[in-house]
Amino acid sequence: MKSRFAVIAALLFAAGLASAAEPKVSDDAVRIGVLTDMTGYYSDLAGPGSVEAARMAVDDFGGKVLGKPIAIVSADHQNKADVSSTIARKWFDEDKVDVIVDLVSSSTALAVMPVAAEKKRITLLSGPATTAITGEKCTPYNVHWTYNNWALANGTGREVVKQGGDTWYFLTADYVFGKSLEEDTAAVVKASGGKVLGASRHPSPGTTDFSSFLLQAQASGAKIIGLANAGADTVNAIKQANEFGITKKQNLAGLLVFISDINSLGLPTAKGMYLTTAFYWDRDDDSRKWSKRFFEKTKRMPTMVQAGVYSAVSHYLRAIQAAGTDDADAVMARMRETPVNDFFAKNGRIGPDGLHRHDMYLVQVKTPEESKYPWDYYKIAKVIPAAEAFPPISDKCPNVKK
Repeated sequence: MKSRFAVIAALLFAAGLASAAEPKVSDDAVRIGVLTDMTGYYSDLAGPGSVEAARMAVDDFGGKVLGKPIAIVSADHQNKADVSSTIARKWFDEDKVDVIVDLVSSSTALAVMPVAAEKKRITLLSGPATTAITGEKCTPYNVHWTYNNWALANGTGREVVKQGGDTWYFLTADYVFGKSLEEDTAAVVKASGGKVLGASRHPSPGTTDFSSFLLQAQASGAKIIGLANAGADTVNAIKQANEFGITKKQNLAGLLVFISDINSLGLPTAKGMYLTTAFYWDRDDDSRKWSKRFFEKTKRMPTMVQAGVYSAVSHYLRAIQAAGTDDADAVMARMRETPVNDFFAKNGRIGPDGLHRHDMYLVQVKTPEESKYPWDYYKIAKVIPAAEAFPPISDKCPNVKK
């Protein structure tokens, strides 16, 4: 009798080990939610292109992970924090979404991150920029993937001051992203020996007439008008500054400019502008190969946000495969311990604060004469190494051990 019980116990133990070793995917599928601006001011730089980038990542992975299907859902957050958090709760509670990606504005990201942390779900942010995301607002389940305001401010602000642009006036989007970008850039300008002469803050998104703000900037006499805004706000401000003749005596510094903006502006208007970017489609063979595939599907070259979505989703899926589960804690651990090596980043690393540190690029917009083929818009002026491009690990982040 004892031997019979021993055999049964051994079989049960073996079955338990086998069960523990089996890959585990909750709800028999991995569901990825792309929450972005589908129709508004940031739809060109994220929007449908971000959804397509996520689909490409899933297709390239084979459509399954650990033998289970990978599903994509998407929604328009309308650039509203309350809409974003409502969609996120529904996705987590009813639709069993495992990860939310993109979240193109800082306000929507900050609204969704605590919801995801409460539900122990992951957020992979490609669009927002505020440094609070990996500072005082950080969570254990978030990765800030593509860029942040510190990287943009240091990349562009420092170089412009070096070239003689030592007095600044800011045109700032009046919400958390714009204020953070102005603050970070002003600190860099001052640390580099420059002066800040003032700032005008405009409602965003939705401002179409920048005349009063530009006239204030013109009256300041500053050598540089720093554009602490993004998307259609940046495009409209640059176009109107040219129309008013402001750029004949003062220079513009685009602090968050995308290749989609340059495409809208045209090289005659944008030529000579310096900007900082996390990605340029024509950087090397790997970036060109992926970007041409993206172009075939969208008829546009990818922005850094869209390229970042693909990279983040791919890294997430590889982490599930390696961990043998889609459990958020196990996946986050794998993502942090595994370097990012793809067409987007070489040896990128995710810190305990959730910031993905990788090389950034200071680029200058080409003149029409320098451009040789469609979307040939940038000259890479400087590769900014990850250690210089991003801030040290934030001691404001609660995840960071003191």
